[in-house]
Amino acid sequence: MTTAEPGVPRRPSAGRWDSRTSSPVWLRAEPSRVRRKPPLTLERIVDAGVTLLDEHGIEGLTMRCLAQQLDVTATALYWHVKTKDDVLDLAVDRIFGDVPLPDVSDNWQEDIRVLTRAWRGAMLRHPWAPRLVGRPMLGPNVLARTEFLQSALVRGGCRGLQLAVATRMLANYVIGASLTEATWHQAAAPQARAAARDYIAASANAYPTLNASGHLDDTRWNDDLLFEESLNGILLTAARTGGPE
Repeated sequence: MTTAEPGVPRRPSAGRWDSRTSSPVWLRAEPSRVRRKPPLTLERIVDAGVTLLDEHGIEGLTMRCLAQQLDVTATALYWHVKTKDDVLDLAVDRIFGDVPLPDVSDNWQEDIRVLTRAWRGAMLRHPWAPRLVGRPMLGPNVLARTEFLQSALVRGGCRGLQLAVATRMLANYVIGASLTEATWHQAAAPQARAAARDYIAASANAYPTLNASGHLDDTRWNDDLLFEESLNGILLTAARTGGPE
C-alpha cells in the first residue's frame, strides 16, 4: 500500500473517478441560463399601447400602466416616446395599417367604398380610435390611405376646392359614423337603442317626424345599410361636383 506524503493531496488513479473531483462532462447538468427580457423597441411600445387602449380606453392608457405592461421602468419609455400623445398618435397610425390599400380599378367610386368600409371596420374594432382621428395625422399609414382617397377622387374629376371638400366630407363621415356606432356599442346595452326608440314612439306628438321616419329603429335600417346608403349619397355629390375627367 502506498501512502501520500504529508500535505500532498491524493490524486485519483488514472481511469478512476473520485467523487471529490468534478464529475464527468456527460453527467453534469447544463447551467441554467438567465432569460433576458426582449429589448424595448418602439414597435413593442405601440403594440402594448394598442392593447391597453383596446382594454381600458384612452383614459386607461398612462405611461405608468404602459411601463407595467412592458415590465420596464417608465424612464425606459422616454428613450422612445416623450408623452402619452406620442403613443396615441403611433397607435392610431398602427390601426390604420390594418386597413388594406385596395388595388386601383377602373371604378373610382368602388375603390373609395372598399377603402372606407375597411376604415370603418378598423375603427369599430378599436372603438377608442374615432375620438383621436381629428388629431394632426402624419403617420405613414394614415397618409398613404389619404393619398389613395384623394387620388381616387381626382380620377373622378375633383380638383382644387372640390377635392378638398370631397375629402373632408368622406373623412368626417366615416369618422362620425364610426364614433356614433362605437359609442352605442361601448356605452349602451343591446336593448338601449330599442328603449330609445320606444321613448320616441311614446312621445310621437312631440316628435312626429322622428317617429314616422323610424329614427333609431335599427330593426328597420341597420348601421351597415345606413353607412352604405349615406356613402353612396356622398359619392354621388362628389361625382356631380367633380364632373367627368
